[in-house]
Amino acid sequence: MIFDPGSGLLTFWQRIQPFDTWLLTHINQDWGSTTLDTVLPFMRETMFWIPLYLFLILFTTINFKIKGLWWVLGIALTAIIADLISSQLIKQTVMRVRPCQDPEVASHIRFFINYCPRSSSFTSSHSCSHFAQAMYFFLTLRSVWGKWAGLFFAWAFVIAYTQVYVGVHYPFDVFCGAILGCGIGFATGKLFNNKIGLLSLA
Repeated sequence: MIFDPGSGLLTFWQRIQPFDTWLLTHINQDWGSTTLDTVLPFMRETMFWIPLYLFLILFTTINFKIKGLWWVLGIALTAIIADLISSQLIKQTVMRVRPCQDPEVASHIRFFINYCPRSSSFTSSHSCSHFAQAMYFFLTLRSVWGKWAGLFFAWAFVIAYTQVYVGVHYPFDVFCGAILGCGIGFATGKLFNNKIGLLSLA
């Protein structure tokens, strides 16, 4: 495992590496199947989820008019903030080699996508972004869809889990990305509800 020698968290990464690698290996190999091998790589692609985003945009703008437009701006803001913090701030500060880039780890895992990014593995930007969106969706739409709004967290979990399954992130990277994303989505969701108001079909 290669670590950034200038990082003050060197000992911390060394401590969690054995468990992180163990869990990665189980997810990538032992808990895999032919079906998951085929389906999960598509789950991490933005294009795969365009129908969902189009449905949400149409649903909110048609039903809530001006509030719906503000809602769309809110989700765009949520995604931008998540990317700035995860990709531009944390990844530029904390360098952790991705499992698919580490020769010691890559030789023991299966790799399912065509390209392994060279950016830092910590945190997972996919996980951060989608959990931020899930939290925003949950807070702003639960007054409309009730308990079904909780399914957005299952959606984000599948995408985050896929990042580990295909070999581009360690579980800890995904976990921290999810926590960070939930915090971002909580802030933007609460801001929307306080400034624009709860969405309601009544």
